[in-house]
Amino acid sequence: MEADSTAARFAVCINNIGYPDDLKVRTVYQVLPDESAARSNRIRVVDETGEDYLYPADYFVLIDVPPEAQKALRQTPTCS
Repeated sequence: MEADSTAARFAVCINNIGYPDDLKVRTVYQVLPDESAARSNRIRVVDETGEDYLYPADYFVLIDVPPEAQKALRQTPTCS
């Protein structure tokens, strides 16, 4: 079965060495497609502020997220 290129992708952070203020281990991040970054073994993720940044790809593991959870994971958190 071929993956849908428009489907949202998510990854869990497994390492934050060098980025302790930016990445949280065991946190799920939305992944944005970036072919140029992939060629450099990097991954583009959306952080808690809603901004996207490049990080080493081996700091993450891609995961399958049920459609019911994808909407919540795509929303930028609000401060309460």
